[in-house]
Amino acid sequence: MTVTAYTLAVLLDLFCVFLGYRFWFRPGPAAAGYGVPADPHGDAGAYLSIKGLRDGTLGLIGLALLASAGARAEAWFMVCVALIPFVDTLIVLRHGGAKAVAYGIHFATAVVVLISAGLLFAV
Repeated sequence: MTVTAYTLAVLLDLFCVFLGYRFWFRPGPAAAGYGVPADPHGDAGAYLSIKGLRDGTLGLIGLALLASAGARAEAWFMVCVALIPFVDTLIVLRHGGAKAVAYGIHFATAVVVLISAGLLFAV
């Protein structure tokens, strides 16, 4: 179970880094995938960059915690970070995004992050 816990945590952290990259370098498709399309060349461009920075930084922090402080610190980090996709679910729903995206991507991500935290606590 230890390998599974660490592997899932690393994959989730790397996925956050990937999302950050995508929002920085492919903001239009990234925003559409988020569930609330936005024009990266208009007023939304700055917010898409901020989201990219947020996601990428969280992924790097997660990797650093796992490498330096261990599974328990990473588990607590993931418990806290799970709030983001839960709220992202509400944001997508509030702004007319598809329920399939809200629940199938954001809510499901929050659940997977919490599962990862549980596995890390069990290590």
